[in-house]
Amino acid sequence: MQPDTHQDLLDRIRANDKAALEELFHTYYQFVCNSMVRLIKDRNLIEDLAQEVFLRFWQKRDRIQVSSSLKAYLNRMAINEALAHLRSRKFYAEEVDDERQSLGTDRSVEESYLHGELADHIREAIDRLPPKCRLVFTLSRYEGLSYKEIAGQLDISVKTVENQMGKALKVLREDLKPYLGVLVLLFFN
Repeated sequence: MQPDTHQDLLDRIRANDKAALEELFHTYYQFVCNSMVRLIKDRNLIEDLAQEVFLRFWQKRDRIQVSSSLKAYLNRMAINEALAHLRSRKFYAEEVDDERQSLGTDRSVEESYLHGELADHIREAIDRLPPKCRLVFTLSRYEGLSYKEIAGQLDISVKTVENQMGKALKVLREDLKPYLGVLVLLFFN
């Protein structure tokens, strides 16, 4: 779609033209689904969340300001929707539980407790990051994306990704400094 076509489509949607929303949906539905694949693995869930993206787009139609491209805007909405779902499902808590189970019987009860406590503190520290830092950090550390891939997905520069990661790591180092002893016990014992 050309930029002029995007503006026309947006104008029609803002004017409550449901046919324009349907056109937007058919044009970008698969793209929105693909934007969530790295964060969510369940295809049915992705399809549900993609529909939510278009519903939110419609609900916010009179306030939406697309500064770059419609595709980038929808990509950002899709990622935010997936992350919101993961947070609501306590994704990090489930991941910690899986990790605790995989510890096996080799670890003592104390080590398992310390590992769980540390994981909880890490999750809480990540949750306290500013939203943009948290998103960049999550895509880098939990999803394994390169800075270039993150920049492409979020429609920001690689330098911005680097700055946000630097900020996130600095905040996390400071927040987790009191738990350095627990790390030493877990990894060097």
